[in-house]
Amino acid sequence: MAPSSPPQTPPSSVVIVLFLLFSTALLCESRLSLDYYSKTCPSFTKIMQDTITNKQITSPTTAAGALRLFFHDCLPNGCDGSILISSTAFNKAERDADINLSLPGDPFDLIVRAKTALELACPNTVSCSDILAVATRDLVTMLGGPYYNVYLGRKDSRVSSASSLEGKLPKPTMSMSQLINLFSSSGFTVQEMVALSGAHTIGFSHCKEFSSNISNDTHYNPRFAQALKQACSGYPNNPTLSVFNDIMTPNKFDNLYYQNLPKGLGLLESDHGLYGDPRTKPFVELYARDQNKFFQDFAKAMQKLSIYGIKTGRRGEIRHRCDAVN
Repeated sequence: MAPSSPPQTPPSSVVIVLFLLFSTALLCESRLSLDYYSKTCPSFTKIMQDTITNKQITSPTTAAGALRLFFHDCLPNGCDGSILISSTAFNKAERDADINLSLPGDPFDLIVRAKTALELACPNTVSCSDILAVATRDLVTMLGGPYYNVYLGRKDSRVSSASSLEGKLPKPTMSMSQLINLFSSSGFTVQEMVALSGAHTIGFSHCKEFSSNISNDTHYNPRFAQALKQACSGYPNNPTLSVFNDIMTPNKFDNLYYQNLPKGLGLLESDHGLYGDPRTKPFVELYARDQNKFFQDFAKAMQKLSIYGIKTGRRGEIRHRCDAVN
C-alpha cells in the first residue's frame, strides 16, 4: 500500500488573497457611511423624519432633552446607545446613575417610537445608537441650529453600568480646569468644549443644580439673581422646578447663550466659568459676535463627538429593543 502523501500547503498567493478578502470584509463591516441604510432600510430617513417631527410638535422640550441624552451617551464611553438600556435586578445601568436621573423622558420616548417603527419596516437592521445620533442632529436643525453630516453604521453596546460613568461627565460645580481636563481626556480641545457648551442655548436646568450659588456668586446680574431666587423658592418641596438655560430665546438654537454670559445671565457656575477663565473667554467672545462661526464649530464638534468611541462590526449588536440587550 502506497504511503499517503502529506497534506498540501496552499500557495502563499492563495493565503495572501484569503487574508485580503477577510480584511476587506472586516473593513466593510466596520465602515461608517452616510447612506449605510440605503439598501437595507430604504425608508429609514422618512421614518426618522416623521417620528421626530411628530414628537417635537407635541413635546417641544424633546430637542433639548435629546441633545443632552446624546451627550451623556457619547462622552463617557462612546456613542453606543448604552444610556438607553434599563437597569435590571442584577445591574444598575447608566441611565440610573445619579448624574443621569434628571434626564427627561421625552427623548427616551422618541427613541422607542422610532425603533418600533423601524423594526416593523426593517427588522434587526437599524441600531439604537444611530437613531439617537440622527434624531439629535435633526432636532437641533429644527430649532434653527446647523446641519451636519451623521455617518451611520454604529452598533449598540451590550453592557451599561452606572459605575462606568464616574468622573466622565461634566458637573456644574466643576472648576474650569477640571472641565478642560475631562474633555481633553476624550480628545476634545478647549475650543471644541466651548462650542459644545453652546448646547445650553436650548433647554433648562433644575434649581438644585444652581440655587445654592445664587447668593454667593457675584457673576450673576443682580436682577437676574433675584428672579432666580423667586423661581426656585419652592425647590426644597418641588425638586422638579427648573429654569431655562437661555432666558432670551430658550426654544431657538442661536448664539444668545454666549451673549448672555458677559451680562451675568449665565445660569450655571460652569457657564460663568467659561467667561471668567482666560483659556475659554476668547471663544465665548468670538461666538457671541459671530453666530456663523459658532454654528460652524458646533457642527464640527458634534460630528466629531458622534463618532467618538463607537462600536462597529462584531464589537456591538443591533438591539431588538433599545432599552434592553438581546
